[in-house]
Amino acid sequence: MKNSGKTTGGKCLRIQKSGPLCGRCAVGTSKNAVLPMLAAALLTREPVVLHHVPDISDVSDMISLLRTFGARVSQSGHTLRICARHIKTTSPNFHISSRLRASFLFMGPLLAREGCVTMPLPGGCAIGRRPIDLHLKGFEALGVKSITASGHVLAWRQTLRGAAVHLAYPSVGATENVIMAACLARGKTVIIGGACEPEVCDLIGLLTAMGAKAEVKDGRIEIEGAGQLHGAEYTPIPDRIEAGTLMIAAAVTGGDVRIDRAPHKHLMQVTSKLVEAGAEVFPYPGGIRIYGRARTPMDIVSSPYPGFPTDMQAQFMAACCVLGGQSTILETVFENRFLHVHELIKMGAHIDVRGNTAVITGVGRLCGAEVKATDLRAGAALCIAGLIADGETVIQDIRHLDRGYEHIEDKLSSLGALITREV
Repeated sequence: MKNSGKTTGGKCLRIQKSGPLCGRCAVGTSKNAVLPMLAAALLTREPVVLHHVPDISDVSDMISLLRTFGARVSQSGHTLRICARHIKTTSPNFHISSRLRASFLFMGPLLAREGCVTMPLPGGCAIGRRPIDLHLKGFEALGVKSITASGHVLAWRQTLRGAAVHLAYPSVGATENVIMAACLARGKTVIIGGACEPEVCDLIGLLTAMGAKAEVKDGRIEIEGAGQLHGAEYTPIPDRIEAGTLMIAAAVTGGDVRIDRAPHKHLMQVTSKLVEAGAEVFPYPGGIRIYGRARTPMDIVSSPYPGFPTDMQAQFMAACCVLGGQSTILETVFENRFLHVHELIKMGAHIDVRGNTAVITGVGRLCGAEVKATDLRAGAALCIAGLIADGETVIQDIRHLDRGYEHIEDKLSSLGALITREV
């Protein structure tokens, strides 16, 4: 992507207490849908064209890795054209891979097409252990051998053969990696216990457009291996997490906001909790309207889709800080996803963490402070807290925000938020 200056990370965000957010804005394209699609472009020698690609640093990093593998990538506005006619399996840039969890998604396509690959262990937000053993066990079922040493994984295969792949946990990344590898395997692969997130289904949509035979059937994912895939043109789905973040910002300020491209069917758990808290939610063709203020405390348990998304947990915690009464959040997906708690406490929040449960007692109001975005969703939570905190909130280390939100300060400003980026 073209670096706008915002994808490279400004110095900080400054937020003043804002009134009710009002107006209309549109949700960008899903980061978590686009990243595996960029990896999937390596499955064919023909061009893959993706539309409405977000201007975020995770996408820029994936493009850099694509070029490392020999793919040609060109951009026109928010449209990307990737052509991987000739590729190589050189170990990619360690610095990029170490900060980008999605870098490991290149493993499946490279194994399928080239037969061997060496990849650094992936990075990403420091939200807990996200081991790659499920990826490797899935590959092993297809006939892949691997060793891990000195921070790298070396994997190779003779022939990829379709098989029954049982995943002990519905890991999104492992599911996507196995799907992509299975597309070029011989015979039929059935993934049992795989993830069913909308982004996984969207990847299947792209792969189908490329000539793959893959579908979700009776709760399982079935892939019939193809000899080769062809190029395709595809538009990924809107970002349900960005939509949910904007919905909470509207509800916590007592606003009236229309969010175009918000995927209502992918936001049922978020909508349910906001309504439970007192806000009104009105879906309309192509979007969602949020009206009124969230006032009632909530009890939330994160879980894989279609459960409450772990990627919305931090944002809801920020809202719970000013709700009357006591709220609880049980985090069941990542064991270290409460890093934002300390930052919210700096702003006057009353939060007691007991293992993987956070108990939040509403304090009525927060106070502005200098805080740090410890990870992507924590940064979004601090933006929400800043909108309702007295005085000024300064969010440092906003490179995490720029990994997944496309110019979030511009969208919030368009709704009346008092937020600026300092560069």
